[in-house]
Amino acid sequence: QVQLVESGGGLVQAGGSLTLSCAASGRTFSSYNLGWFRQAPGKEREFVAIINWSAISTYYADSVKGRFTISRDNAKNTVYLQMNSLKPEDTAVYYCAATTVNYKISYTANEYDYWGQGTQVTVSS
Repeated sequence: QVQLVESGGGLVQAGGSLTLSCAASGRTFSSYNLGWFRQAPGKEREFVAIINWSAISTYYADSVKGRFTISRDNAKNTVYLQMNSLKPEDTAVYYCAATTVNYKISYTANEYDYWGQGTQVTVSS
């Protein structure tokens, strides 16, 4: 069993930056692919960024490419999402997620086994 706890959300002006963190429990953290998803009011949960278990590969949604960076520190059981040049349309609840299926990249929420409680990010114009 893996427990994920996000932190770092908040209110920021457009053009600003935030860094989200997600701390995980569990001894097998380093074997999981990890993802950040977000959900805005009235919308479905969408993929934002993914990092594979070895941190060799990262993947981003087109809407955040060049602005967001996902990273992980397996020694600290933590995954990060650095968000720069934030836009009002980035406003959402951000979730980290983990999947035990690490031989492929999973882009949809229903492919992930463990979820954090979410952290609110609000970008004002």
